[in-house]
Amino acid sequence: MRDPRLLVINPGSTSTKVAVFQGEQVAASETLRHDAAAIAAFSRIFDQFDMRKEAVVEFLARAGFAMNQLSAVIGRGGVLPPVEGGVYEVDDAIVEALYEHGWNHASSLGGLIARDIARAARIPAYIADPVTTDELDDVARYTGLPEIERRSVFHALNQKAVARQAASALGREYHDCNLIVVHLGGGISVGGHRKGRVAEVSNALDGEGPYSPERSGTLPNTGVIRLCFSGDYTEREMRRKITGQGGLVAYLGTNSLLDVEKRIAEGDSQAKLCYEGMAYQVAKEIGRVACAMSGEVDAIVVTGGAANSKMLVEWITARVKFIARVMVYPGEEEMLALARAALRALAGVEQVKRIS
Repeated sequence: MRDPRLLVINPGSTSTKVAVFQGEQVAASETLRHDAAAIAAFSRIFDQFDMRKEAVVEFLARAGFAMNQLSAVIGRGGVLPPVEGGVYEVDDAIVEALYEHGWNHASSLGGLIARDIARAARIPAYIADPVTTDELDDVARYTGLPEIERRSVFHALNQKAVARQAASALGREYHDCNLIVVHLGGGISVGGHRKGRVAEVSNALDGEGPYSPERSGTLPNTGVIRLCFSGDYTEREMRRKITGQGGLVAYLGTNSLLDVEKRIAEGDSQAKLCYEGMAYQVAKEIGRVACAMSGEVDAIVVTGGAANSKMLVEWITARVKFIARVMVYPGEEEMLALARAALRALAGVEQVKRIS
């Protein structure tokens, strides 16, 4: 029997990644670039729906695929209320939740476009492992202030995908392993995957965890309060200092690891110390999560674009290898991860969930 043919849709801020998969093999793929001026003309993310959907449909036509040749469509999960990880059918409840919660994130269009195309073709529409995947232990939600509860917002799609890869490499199933997964990107998240559930994770979106190429990470509370009430910054500016203008950008003026490593090679001692400081903080976060898992860790899995940095990975590994073996999966294969999720759903290997 022929492998299912899948359409995968992953919207970003100014582009939409699309691909047709035949089973796990890419039959066609493209990154659809959207004109920045056109994007800026839309006041809301959802106002981009027609433009982006039309671009996806045109891609299918260029690639020579008709909608009735597809078995399913799967989109990037988008911003939802807290949900368990897994594959979800894009039904009315998902659509309503995306419109209510996902107004500020382009990925929320993934499920909406997937459903619209799937309905016309009379095939299933899915999303998988959205960024708001929340499987935290109850004890992990406490912060020290009852007005503030820890949230789970992280690189769930890539973390879960590489966790499955690592489990397979260990000759085991994901649900039988205890893994610490480290996503190294513009933001950094460190998750404790206990028997298939992310029981502990740093919320990179809210500023938890290590500093990263462009995020500040956890900061001393009183220092943040002092900046907030200094009169020098608006709320918007403070948010930008934490997300977008923090980390390496704040210290070195760049979020490019290649630039930082070039400066180190040229003898810039400040760049070296700052870069090593990021590795140091990642290692500390791994240790924190290992404690949350009572030291029961089968492997530490390092992934994300910044995992391509041999220097960074070696610094991290040197500090954490006593905890467990370190497995490195550079980059992020979100499109393949989505395709595999749809395949599991179609084959009945994974039960399709609903939020209603």
